[in-house]
Amino acid sequence: MRHDDSQQFASDNYSGICPEAWAAMEAANHGHAPAYGEDAWTKRAADAFRTLFETDCEVFFAFNGTAANALALAALCQSYHSVICADSAHVETDECGAPEFFSNGSKLLTVRTEGGKLTPDMIRGLATNRSDIHFPRPRVVTITQPTETGQVYTIAELQALSATCWELGLALHMDGSRFANACASLGCSPADMTWRAGVDVLCFGGTKNGMHAGEAVVFFDRKLAEDFGYRCKQAGQLASKMRFLAAPWVGMLESGAWLRNAAHGNACARMFADSVSGLPGVRTLFPVEANAVFLTMPAATMDGLRTRGWRFYTFIGGGARFMFAWDAKLDRVNQLIDDLRALSAAAA
Repeated sequence: MRHDDSQQFASDNYSGICPEAWAAMEAANHGHAPAYGEDAWTKRAADAFRTLFETDCEVFFAFNGTAANALALAALCQSYHSVICADSAHVETDECGAPEFFSNGSKLLTVRTEGGKLTPDMIRGLATNRSDIHFPRPRVVTITQPTETGQVYTIAELQALSATCWELGLALHMDGSRFANACASLGCSPADMTWRAGVDVLCFGGTKNGMHAGEAVVFFDRKLAEDFGYRCKQAGQLASKMRFLAAPWVGMLESGAWLRNAAHGNACARMFADSVSGLPGVRTLFPVEANAVFLTMPAATMDGLRTRGWRFYTFIGGGARFMFAWDAKLDRVNQLIDDLRALSAAAA
């Protein structure tokens, strides 16, 4: 079978496993180890998270982001509660009803946003709109960091959101499938972006950061994690050979690769955006603050890129989305830039 290994920028899920994660997996693949998370690798990974976040958090490992988000929200809700989120949030648009399913029916209440960012006023308006017994009581706010459009909440914005949540008795959950990219963008510590800013639970993405699979669910308030292990087991998220979900985190966190990988992806996105800005008919749809670039362009230009073999998605805002992963190659980015320049010139 012939394989085409030409690098694409449609999704950071296209990328392979980074060397640090791969080496940790190989190191864990020697001899026998206790199953179901009772092994030394899982303990070491959990401790690495506690060191990274500078607090005694509770850590669980899931296979993917959908499960991590859905189970985390289910832990914060009863079936008669509701979850406030942006209308473009991944939990609303791309998780096939998993949050509702695992919470046994908690309703997602969406807010129309520009760029996917919630504001205190949006939260307050929806949370206080109704208080009668016929309406599912708001219990949680979930935000995506960075948002689905690649924009990053600042520390001040997070603090304002958490203050509103605290005032209204709402928990604050962060979907951090690209959490590392947000940290690299702001140059802040993971602690400052999460529990110090008032975040209760974080789903820290590993898959898009250079791992083969795996997300970490981090509870900064251990009381909220009560029985969470049972939820993981019931949902098929308790890995029997847990060391192979945990070991890559050891490689990523202890080496600092998690942040280096994200910084590289962000830098490539910025370089790409700067290089194509001003081309005829091409403009960015959203500020480039992490590793995503959204471009609007003539249909003929999009078709031309596809004809030349480029893959990209157009599911947000109608523009072309380009994602730059940990392993983005500058020569391949430059090929994309050159093709876009040629096509836009021809269209003009």
